[in-house]
Amino acid sequence: MGRRQDLVDTALRLFYEHGIHAIGINQVLQEAGVAKQTLYNHFESKDSLVEAAVEHRDNLFFQWLETRMNKQPAGREVLLEMFDAVHDWFNNRVPSLHRFYGCFFINTCGEYSDPEHPVHKRCAAHKTRVFELLKRHALEICTSETEAEELANALFLLKEGAIVKAHVEGDLDAALKAKAIASRMISPH
Repeated sequence: MGRRQDLVDTALRLFYEHGIHAIGINQVLQEAGVAKQTLYNHFESKDSLVEAAVEHRDNLFFQWLETRMNKQPAGREVLLEMFDAVHDWFNNRVPSLHRFYGCFFINTCGEYSDPEHPVHKRCAAHKTRVFELLKRHALEICTSETEAEELANALFLLKEGAIVKAHVEGDLDAALKAKAIASRMISPH
């Protein structure tokens, strides 16, 4: 693993645990064990490091979720697996995603509220990517594109709500509660 990846991994962990604006570049450098010049050889600014951290988390999270879902049979089971997967995440059973501190993308958008900011746009792209994954699987059990989009939207909103409930209220069973609702919604399909 190269110095650039060390920086990104360390930054992601620190930003996720403490917030982006709460962590200074010097703390990232110290924990990654790299010199300031190494940072600027790879990144032009803290924001470009933040973008790289967001992109890395996007890939980690998406690949993990897609792999988990694809272990299930197509249709109903694959869609409901999303909730079991996030339940494991909430309960710190997914080492690659670190300890659960809520959604890194929601948290980051709270710090980069301008929808035109590149960091905010990367967070929004992650959410779109997850929605498209759900829609792709919903198309397997729905009779139309519109119906699949509606189902994917409902499942996506349940997942997002569960994340907030788990993080803000400490309800570590929020994903299972969302799964029960999702199961009733998917039944007619």
